[in-house]
Amino acid sequence: MPSSTRIYPQLIPDIKDWPISKLYQDRDGLIAAVDKQTLDFLLEKHGDRLGELISRVCYLELIRLKNNPWKVDPPKEEQFWKRIRLEVTANEKLSPEQRQKNNTEILRRIIHRYTTEIAGNFKESTFLFARKFLTFFFKRLLNAAAGKIHRKFWNTKLELYERIKVHGDVEHVRRMFGKGTVVILPTHHSNMDSIMIGYALDFVVGLPSFAYGAGLNLYESEIFAYYMSRLGAYKVDRRKKNAIYLDSLKFMSQVMIERGTNSLFFPGGTRSRSGMIERDLKYGLLNSLLSAQRSIYENGHNQKIIVVPMILGYHCTLEARSLISSHLKLTGQEKYVSASKKGFKVRNLLSFAWKFFSQSSEFHLSFGEPMDVLGYKLDAEANSIDERGHKVDIREFFSLHGKIEANRQRESVYTRKLADKVVSNYERYYVVLTSHLVAFTAFQLLRKMHPTMDIFAMMRLPVDMLTIPGDVFEEAFSTILTQLKQMEAEKKIRLQEEFHALSDADAIAHGMKYLGSFHAVKPLVFDKKKKNVLAKNAQLVYYYHNHLASFEIENQIAWDSENIQRAIDSLQVSE
Repeated sequence: MPSSTRIYPQLIPDIKDWPISKLYQDRDGLIAAVDKQTLDFLLEKHGDRLGELISRVCYLELIRLKNNPWKVDPPKEEQFWKRIRLEVTANEKLSPEQRQKNNTEILRRIIHRYTTEIAGNFKESTFLFARKFLTFFFKRLLNAAAGKIHRKFWNTKLELYERIKVHGDVEHVRRMFGKGTVVILPTHHSNMDSIMIGYALDFVVGLPSFAYGAGLNLYESEIFAYYMSRLGAYKVDRRKKNAIYLDSLKFMSQVMIERGTNSLFFPGGTRSRSGMIERDLKYGLLNSLLSAQRSIYENGHNQKIIVVPMILGYHCTLEARSLISSHLKLTGQEKYVSASKKGFKVRNLLSFAWKFFSQSSEFHLSFGEPMDVLGYKLDAEANSIDERGHKVDIREFFSLHGKIEANRQRESVYTRKLADKVVSNYERYYVVLTSHLVAFTAFQLLRKMHPTMDIFAMMRLPVDMLTIPGDVFEEAFSTILTQLKQMEAEKKIRLQEEFHALSDADAIAHGMKYLGSFHAVKPLVFDKKKKNVLAKNAQLVYYYHNHLASFEIENQIAWDSENIQRAIDSLQVSE
């Protein structure tokens, strides 16, 4: 299915009618509901061992405050935890009944402190301003970068949506918003993801805003903090690994979904360091969807939670260099020699935006199949459909002898099934970009040209040892592309439209142009004089190659051994 080049009308024109807007009209009620569910869960799980739980959390929090304090931490944080520690210690002298009562009250206070910190807000005026500002900023930047003279910087001749490519059955996804609560599950590569997804879904697809988690580190900037706290984001502090905080966070997401608020979270948990499609998803996040669906049924409602996988694609990832460095350091340990890294700065974000528009880059957003929390596909009326085309009543999967009830073991099985379906969608609806295939081809050829080296040794080679004859490169590119087109015909993958509109040579030129366009040193360049492809930055070539690594394409094609040997001989001649 070709990408969409149209702007869809807003599904719900009046922002006051958006589910997230209605949710935060009763923010106190939201917090109270999260408090109760979290407390009930922890009491059931830990029973009369609350003192041990609270003591452990106090210890972890005091260590965090000593080793990694942030200016956005709540006021008098250290005093709070020291006081809690003293109260728990004092409770040890009381009778078991009184100790349990006091510890329950302490637990309630801790949960409320966390949920008040986590909960976000949504203000219509702030959203409208953010929408206008981003549209204004992106459009002006687009036209200025396209070569407009300064006095025309304020004109908007070029269309922004032409840079945002939406793939998949958009109409089917839009219909789902009238059939249940939609939860978007995107892949995650960059700090740009949240901004680009939010803007694309609003500006192009016409969907109401989603609740989503934003790292507390973003709130270090007062400007970011002001807007993030008013645009539906709830805070996520990744320094806090203790059980009470994590369950408070989980129930915040769960209660919002139960209350009909469309949500978005990254099931991989964090950005993909290697560049590969996420395969190991966080079961805790996905399990909250099962718990929310069961809770809805327990309360006598029929509202369905609708899961929509989403796959993101860039020709250039802002933080690719630091991400792949982190991955190689973790996997290679002493084999990996790290280069110096630069921290993320706002000016880098602005620089990326300029490069994005000035070089006519694109952002690709691909929708997978809408499904229920058990992974069954949904028809136009959001009926669950099994592999044989029969309707399924998923309520029965949460029942025992006709009664809806929790069963953690059963729901863990369902969670793994949902994770498998999401990963399957990530692969089937992945959009291969020309830049991805150029990097994949180059890295695979380099591996075959240096068969005795591991990737860490290969990456330390000089550029003249990372040079591929142009004709060998084009032959391998065409061979791999033929296999990808077969996979596309079998609906196992999606290809960027340029693969069908351009010749193989022009597709290579297209990919070489846009591959890593942000980076100071481009990963691959073409030496026109010698007609060779040079890997100027092997680490980045590896990172962008990994976008296709999970498909194991290299095992599905017949490599031309004569061409490989000729490429190896060319290195010996250059020596």
